[in-house]
Amino acid sequence: MSTDEFAEAGYGITPVGWGERPAIVAVDFQQAFCDPQFATGRSEHIAGAVKNAKVLLDAGRAAGIPIVHTAVAWSHDDEFTNWKVPSLRDIELGSYAAEIVPSLWGEGDIYLVKRYPSAFFGTDLSTVLRNRGVDTVLIAGVTTSGCVRASIIDSFSNGFRTIVVEDACGDQEPTAHADNMRDVERRYADLTSAESAAKRLDALVK
Repeated sequence: MSTDEFAEAGYGITPVGWGERPAIVAVDFQQAFCDPQFATGRSEHIAGAVKNAKVLLDAGRAAGIPIVHTAVAWSHDDEFTNWKVPSLRDIELGSYAAEIVPSLWGEGDIYLVKRYPSAFFGTDLSTVLRNRGVDTVLIAGVTTSGCVRASIIDSFSNGFRTIVVEDACGDQEPTAHADNMRDVERRYADLTSAESAAKRLDALVK
């Protein structure tokens, strides 16, 4: 089906919109996916997402909204289950590979370890957000076609208004990113840019 055929079928008609209490969920901006010393961290597309994410996160901190980072890590083989990327098993709890990229980490940010694609599955994320009265989740992170997409769907499924900061999401190559962004915008979320989201957050301060 073409984009026009999806539109004719009624996809993507109703915008999600922002609510009143946003938070940022930064999915897996950890060294294993962002540092070129790792095979999974050599994507130029991901490097661009890291730069844009800093713009978003700086604005979020200035606005005083909750910022939650996730990272995948395991303490033993039973936790790794059936992932098809064997190198991920080397990400141990507390290791450098599980650290958030320093330029994206801030004092007061929340760090959650996950073992599955979604930032919500098997974590306290939904409770953390609900306890802070959050109604709108801004999602950035890596990788778009994997953990970011899974987190978008679960954000939607948990009842949050879901806004994806498109240029602050990265993948191993741009085509997979574009395909998944187009798909989630049709169904679950609004897309925005880091610059636009930052301006919206700046307005909360004024």
